[in-house]
Amino acid sequence: MDPLQFLVPLGWLSVVGPAIPFAILTLAVANVATRHRAHTKHVEQAADSDSVDQYLPHVFTNFGLVLVSFLFTLINPTGGAIISVIAVTILVADLFEHEARNVEARNEMEIEKPKSTIAASSLVLIYAIYYVLHALNATFWSGLFA
Repeated sequence: MDPLQFLVPLGWLSVVGPAIPFAILTLAVANVATRHRAHTKHVEQAADSDSVDQYLPHVFTNFGLVLVSFLFTLINPTGGAIISVIAVTILVADLFEHEARNVEARNEMEIEKPKSTIAASSLVLIYAIYYVLHALNATFWSGLFA
């Protein structure tokens, strides 16, 4: 008996488990795209007022990336834990970066790019690409030699 069977219905998770690395990669790419768009919005907002707002699609991709990486931890504990730590780091760093953008807007300073979250999201992107390539490679070789 699996101790997690009462917390998470593992039956459906075994069905969608192979697609989770692809979902992580999709959310990582969307996170990078929304991060770029959020930065341009922040620059525009800082020129007009003394505060910046959170960009809602970027918040959605942040929380989605964290949730899907936690789900990946149930499929692949080691890889899921690594990518979950980086995804939570992105979420926390985005909160601090947003406050830094507010301070820059309030003091009429130049709005900088969120360097720490760019670095962390690059790590998630590289790690997600690794797991997708690993999944594709395993599928290719098992189909070839089956």
